Amino acid sequence: MSIMATSSYCAATNGVELFNHYGSNSRLIRFSSINTSSKLFLTRTSNFRRAKRCFYVKSTLSEPKQKVQDPITDLGAESDLSSFAPDAASIASSIKYHAEFTPLYSPERFELPKAFFATAQSVRDSLLINWNATYDTYEKKNMKQAYYLSMEFLQGRALLNAIGNLELTGAYAEALKKLGHNLENVASQEPDAALGNGGLGRLASCFLDSLATLNYPAWGYGLRYKYGLFKQRITKDGQEEIAEDWLEIGSPWEVVRNDVSYPIKFYGKVTTGSDGKRYWIGGEDIKAVAYDVPIPGYKTNTTINLRLWSTQVPSADFYLSAFNAGEHTKACEAEANAKKICYVLYPGDESDDGKILRLKQQYTLCSASLQDIIARFERRSCDRIKWEEFPEKVAVQMNDTHPTLCIPELMRIFIDLKGLNWNEAWNITKRTVAYTNHTVLPEALEKWSYELMQKLLPRHVEIIEAIDEELVQEIVSKFGSLDLEKLEEKLTTMRILENFDLPSSVADLFTKPEIPVDNNTETVEVHDKVKASGEVVTNDEDDTGKKTSAKTEAAAEKDIETKTIVRLEPAVIPPKKVRMANLCVVGGHAVNGVAEIHSEIVKEEVFRDFYELWPEKFQNKTNGVTPRRWIHFCNPALSSIITKWTGTEDWVLKTEKLAELQKFADNEVLQTEWREAKRSNKVKVASFLKEKTGYSVVPDAMFDIQVKRIHEYKRQLLNIFGIVYRYKKMKEMTAAERKSNFVPRVCIFGGKAFATYVQAKRIVKFITDVGATINHDPEIGDLLKVVFVPDYNVSVAELLIPASDLSQHISTAGMEASGTSNMKFAMNGCIQIGTLDGANVEIRQEVGEENFFLFGAQAHEIAGLRKERADGKFVPDERFEEVKEFVRSSAFGSYNYDELIGSLEGNEGFGRADYFLVGMDFPSYIECQEKVDEAYRDQKRWTKMSILNTAGSYKFSSDRTIHEYAKDIWNVEPVELP
Repeated sequence: MSIMATSSYCAATNGVELFNHYGSNSRLIRFSSINTSSKLFLTRTSNFRRAKRCFYVKSTLSEPKQKVQDPITDLGAESDLSSFAPDAASIASSIKYHAEFTPLYSPERFELPKAFFATAQSVRDSLLINWNATYDTYEKKNMKQAYYLSMEFLQGRALLNAIGNLELTGAYAEALKKLGHNLENVASQEPDAALGNGGLGRLASCFLDSLATLNYPAWGYGLRYKYGLFKQRITKDGQEEIAEDWLEIGSPWEVVRNDVSYPIKFYGKVTTGSDGKRYWIGGEDIKAVAYDVPIPGYKTNTTINLRLWSTQVPSADFYLSAFNAGEHTKACEAEANAKKICYVLYPGDESDDGKILRLKQQYTLCSASLQDIIARFERRSCDRIKWEEFPEKVAVQMNDTHPTLCIPELMRIFIDLKGLNWNEAWNITKRTVAYTNHTVLPEALEKWSYELMQKLLPRHVEIIEAIDEELVQEIVSKFGSLDLEKLEEKLTTMRILENFDLPSSVADLFTKPEIPVDNNTETVEVHDKVKASGEVVTNDEDDTGKKTSAKTEAAAEKDIETKTIVRLEPAVIPPKKVRMANLCVVGGHAVNGVAEIHSEIVKEEVFRDFYELWPEKFQNKTNGVTPRRWIHFCNPALSSIITKWTGTEDWVLKTEKLAELQKFADNEVLQTEWREAKRSNKVKVASFLKEKTGYSVVPDAMFDIQVKRIHEYKRQLLNIFGIVYRYKKMKEMTAAERKSNFVPRVCIFGGKAFATYVQAKRIVKFITDVGATINHDPEIGDLLKVVFVPDYNVSVAELLIPASDLSQHISTAGMEASGTSNMKFAMNGCIQIGTLDGANVEIRQEVGEENFFLFGAQAHEIAGLRKERADGKFVPDERFEEVKEFVRSSAFGSYNYDELIGSLEGNEGFGRADYFLVGMDFPSYIECQEKVDEAYRDQKRWTKMSILNTAGSYKFSSDRTIHEYAKDIWNVEPVELP
C-alpha cells in the first residue's frame, strides 16, 4: 500500500516516514548553500560489486503502532543541518546506489544511458521528499488549490531543469565527473517527454514551473501518451511519421500510484430509478491509473505535481475462456480498447473511430481528474463536507476546449452521485470552472457530433441539453425586447446545441405559417405570360414589389401563357452538433484570451454576443514563458552576462530587473561580450545541423529561424517564397553583386505538420526541396542556406533559440492567439520580423518599435481584403507572380506543386483564393527583409537592438501571468513550506 493511502490527513502524519523502511545504511542529508533553502537528499554508500545479502521479513500488522521517528530530528538541531553542503561525494554515492539497486540496465558497465537513469533517480529522491512535504502542507492547511487541466504538457527534458531549480548543477557535474562522465553528455541521453505538440503544451509546462516557483498550491492534470504525437523524419518525399519511443525503457521521473485509480464509463444507457434519480448503467467500463511527475520550483522547497492518467482494465476483464479457445483478439479486446485511449496525442479523426477515440481521451482526462479533485476535497473536509464551499477550495482551469466535459461531468457527479439538486450543482460548477481560449480559428473551436456524443456519453448529453435550455431562457430574458429576427440570430449563434429546434417554451415566439413540403422531390408549376411586346412577365418581384419582366429574343404577335416545371431537391438537413466553446463560456465564471489583441477579438468577434450578455466574465491574461528554462538554463553564456551587468541573479525571479540592461545598450564592452555569447551558441548549432541534416553552415552568417507547428495561417509558405525570391535574384547577379546586395543567411525551419493535414505536409516537402537545391548550388555557397530541422522539440528549441539572430512570427494578422516562441526569442536577444498579431503587438511595444521589423496587413483590415479578393479586385504583385512561375519551372525538382500554388490563386473556393493573404503581404514582407539586411550589416546597431529585445522582454515571464491568474481568476494565495 502506498504511503499516500496509509496517511490520515485529518490527523496528518509526518511525510518523512516514507523513508523509515531504509536500514541504518541510509541517511537523510539536507543540502544547503548560500542564499539557498535547505534540501533533503537520500544517499546510500555503495560500490559496483556483487555482494550476498540476507533479508529478514517480519509481519507487524498485529503489533501496536510505534511512535514514528523523525530522521531530521535524529540528526540534531536545525542549525546543525546547515553544515551539510551540496557534497559531490554524497551525490556520487546516491547515483552509484541507484545504478546498483534500482537498475534498468545490466550491471556490467556504467555507460551513458545507465548513468542518466541512475542520476535522474537520485534527483527524484530529493524531489519526492520535497513533494511529500509540499503535499503534507497542503493537506494540513486545506487552502484553496488550483488545478490546471490540459491535453498537452510539453515538458522537454527534466534533468538539467530539476537540478538547476534545486541549485545542484555544480554538485551533480562534479559527482558525474568523479564517476567518469560529463553532465551535459548524461543529460543528452534523456528523451523529450512526448506529452505535447506545440505552444499549448509548452505554455502549460511553463505555468507549472511558475506555480511551483511562486509557491502557489496547484496541480496539473493530463494524459500519459505512450507514443506521443509522432516522431518526425524528413525523407526525399517530405515528412514521415513514426511512433515516439520515450517510454520504451520507462521514465525515471514518474511514480505510478496503483492505489489511485478511478472508474470511467462509456456508452450504456440512462434510466430513472424508483427514487426518481437518473442512473447511467451498462456500457464499457475502464479505469484510469495515476502517474505522478514531481515539478520543482526554483530556489524553493515547493514541489508540485503533474498527475498523468493511464488507462487499463482489471484483470477480470481478460476473457480467459475465449483466449484458451483460440480467440485471442476477442479475449484481449477490452484491454486493447482501454489502453489505446492513451496511445497517441490527437489521433487522426477522419474516421468515426478516430472521433470516438478523441472524445474518449477528453472525457477520461475530465472524469478521472474531477473524481480525484473531489476525493481530495472530501478527505480534507473530513466529516464536515459542505458542497457549497467547494468553489472556495477548488479552482479548475480548462486549457482550451479539450477539457470542456469538465462542466457536464462535474454536474453529473454532484447530482447523480452526491445528491445535490440542479440549482445547487449548477451554481457550484459555474463558480469552480474557468476557460482559457487559445484560438480564433473556427475549426479549432471544437464541435462534436451530437449523435456520437449521445452514443458515447448519454448522461452528459442530457445535462448539456438542460444547460442549453436554461441558456435559451436567459437569452430570451435578456434580449427579448429585440425584434424577433435579431433575437433568433442571437439564439442561433449562442446556443450550445447547433441545428436544433428551439425548446417548446420559446418556440411559439417564432411561429411562422407552415408551408407543406413533400419529403420527396417537389414539382412546382410556374406560370409566366409572354406579352406581344416580347416581355416575359414572371411571378418574381424586384426590390419594389413589382412584377419583373425581360425581353424575349423575338416578340410574339399575341400574349402566350407558358408553363415551366421547376423541380426542387429536398432540403439538406444539417448535422446536429455540440459547441464545446459555447459550453465553456456558459459553464465557466471566467473566460480569458492570451494576448491583448486576441482578447479583444474574443470579445468583439468570437464571443461577441456572450460578451454582451456577461461582460464581467471576459478578461485578458497575456501568455508568458519561464525565464529559468528559457534563459537561465538553456543560455548560460547570456545568463552570466545579464547577471554581471545587472549586478544580481535576482532577474531569474524578478524579470523586471532585465530592464536595467537598457542603460548599457551602447556600451562597447557589453556589446562585445554579447556578440561572443551569441557566436558561441551559433557554433553549437552549426555542429548540430551538420549532425542532423548533413548540411554545413557558417556561424558568422545571420541565423534566420522559424520554428513552430506547420500551418497555413503561420505562413511558413510566405517565408519560403521570400527565400525563393532571394535565391532567384541572386542567380540573376554576378558574384560581386550578390556579395554586395545580400547578407549571408542560414534560414532554419522546424515544426511538425499534422499527419492528415495534406497542405501542411506539402509545405514541408517544398521547404526541403528548396533547401536541397540551394544548398548544393556552388554559385551561392555560404551566402544562403536553407535547413529543415527534423523532429523539432523542446530540446532542439533550447539549442536553436539562444543562437538566433532573426526569428519569424509572420502569421496572418488576427489569427495567432498569442504565441510563446516569440517571447523566448526576445528573451534571448533575438530580433523579430512579424505582423501585428498575437503577442507580437505587446512585444513590439515593450522592446521598442525601432527594434522590431514590422510588415503586413493589420487585423482590422483582413475581412475587407478577403472581400476585395472575392470581388475580383485584388491585383497580385508582379514579384509574387514571378516566384510562382519560378517554382512551376521545376527549379526545385520534378514534384508537382500545382496544388500548393493553386491555394494562392483564384478568388473563391475551398482551399483557394489565398485565404491567409500570402500574396497580399508578400511585397511588404520582402521589402521588410531588405531592411533586415541593412540593419545586420551594422553590427553595432544590431547588437544594441538585440540587447534591447532582452531588456524589454521582462513582461513576458510566466511568473507575471500566473500571478494574474491566481489573483483575478483562481483566488489562490502562495503557501510557503514551514
